[in-house]
Amino acid sequence: MRGGAKLAASLVLLALSMPAWCAKKVDVDYHVKLLPQSDQAEVRVSLSQGSAVRSLNFDLGKDGDYSDFKADGQWKVTGHRGLWQPSADKASLTYRVRLTQARKPGIYEARITPSWALFRGEDLVPTARLDQQDGVELVSRLVFELPAGWKSVETAWPRIGKNKFRIDNVSRLFDRPTGWMLAGNLGSRRIRLGETEVTVASPKGQAMRRMDVLTLLTFVWPQVEAAFPRHPAKLLVVGASDPLRRGAFAARDSIYLNSRTPLVSENGSSPLIREVVQAIGRFNDHDTSDWVSEGFGEYYAIELVRRAGGITDERYAAIQARLIREGKDVTTLRGDHVSGATVARAVVVMQELDREIRVKTHNKRSLDDLAQAVMRANSITTQEFVQLAESIIGESSVVLDSKLLR
Repeated sequence: MRGGAKLAASLVLLALSMPAWCAKKVDVDYHVKLLPQSDQAEVRVSLSQGSAVRSLNFDLGKDGDYSDFKADGQWKVTGHRGLWQPSADKASLTYRVRLTQARKPGIYEARITPSWALFRGEDLVPTARLDQQDGVELVSRLVFELPAGWKSVETAWPRIGKNKFRIDNVSRLFDRPTGWMLAGNLGSRRIRLGETEVTVASPKGQAMRRMDVLTLLTFVWPQVEAAFPRHPAKLLVVGASDPLRRGAFAARDSIYLNSRTPLVSENGSSPLIREVVQAIGRFNDHDTSDWVSEGFGEYYAIELVRRAGGITDERYAAIQARLIREGKDVTTLRGDHVSGATVARAVVVMQELDREIRVKTHNKRSLDDLAQAVMRANSITTQEFVQLAESIIGESSVVLDSKLLR
């Protein structure tokens, strides 16, 4: 009887645990038809079994970017939110989204033209609160329908077909397309760096120096791998020229780089490497602690190029002098949006903290260890940053005992 009781108990435990590893898979397909003539894309969100999802509550924003909704089931707009309650069997929600986004008149953050489109996946499908049935796992895919004459599309997601990608974000229940995306008549270069497949792509005729980008990444990548434990399976760098905004900006496993932006600036910092660090590190801060992620990005934009041998000791000393000069009047690092002077001061703090960590741990630890600890945190405050630093040092930090952080 005792053995029988054990067997019965085991079967009960097995039954209880089954939903965790035998979840019912329901397909979510995002079909995107690009419409350059109207500056839009038509998006169809399809569920293979609508009854698996009680509702999706979308944040439609305030600008009227999303329009022309058609739904299987119930669709209701209240204020800036749209609630979709799918019908029981196969169900779909179709709408249009404006792709061209102007930062200010004549300067664009995203753009669709007659021959190409550059945009962020986040704009295709708005953020949503998901209410689904228990024991269901949504399996998401993204497929593009390109205009006549357009040759290809690039995203940072794994390719599973000609214009088809698998969307899989373990940190979200509702997987939606994210990261920079580029479609049209493209020129591209590819290389494998360590564990990462790197693609550099731009529309033809946009003066993107694709080989220059690959060369710098190849040169610095060993230092990236040594500093950060997370190596993405895929990294996409997309670029175009004016009138898209100048600079470099990271999104999920992807980077936008304006083709007129230098790979290494006159001040010794590399905008490209800065955004590589942001894309890989995914540093996230809150409570007026923006200086942490911005400081890390700019610190490593200089430091990784130096470690690779791209900056001499004399040049590095000149860069440090410039940072000190630019940040000398900063009285606090705290704020939700930090200025260039604040970032310069934050980099100086990072440099001083790296030296303190190395001295007090007899060169066994460095700022890299702290950066990795911050990467593991979902989001961090200044107080938590100080606590992590002191746990690595093994005692209180003199550098961080500063009015700059209060």
